[in-house]
Amino acid sequence: MTLKFFLIPIANLVQAEAELNAFLRSHRVLKTDRNWVDEGASSFWAICVDYLDGGSAQETVTGKREAIRGKIDYRLTLPPDEFEQFARLRELRKEIAAAEAVPVYTIFTNEQLATMVREHVITKGDLEKIAGVGDARVLKYADRFLAVQNSKGNVTDASSGPPV
Repeated sequence: MTLKFFLIPIANLVQAEAELNAFLRSHRVLKTDRNWVDEGASSFWAICVDYLDGGSAQETVTGKREAIRGKIDYRLTLPPDEFEQFARLRELRKEIAAAEAVPVYTIFTNEQLATMVREHVITKGDLEKIAGVGDARVLKYADRFLAVQNSKGNVTDASSGPPV
């Protein structure tokens, strides 16, 4: 586990914010802490990022590789418009999972939803390129998730769409 610190000054927000977002997208983030430092016109955000150095998995005692699951705050890693779309996809996923009485991650993981948003997935072919999304998920869920992606609108009824 490694720490990286960022200062986001109120005076030059854009460049520092871009640097932070680029770092967050390229590393496996475990945790972020942020504090506002009030210094008048020189005020800034102090941000500490706790991340995995050198990959997202570590050797366990048994010698098998085990993924370390850190919580990612997509509000920090996605631009506001992309986060709104991510939230719409999450809401659809939640409604489908409730209707099917399964955990939400069995529909799509948060990372898969974030990839849909980041890469502007709008076709079944695009969806199939996402890691971990196989033919069964595409067949079962693509129409509903792609409808949200293509409309950029609100989710109103997860039970509509092709029968599952």
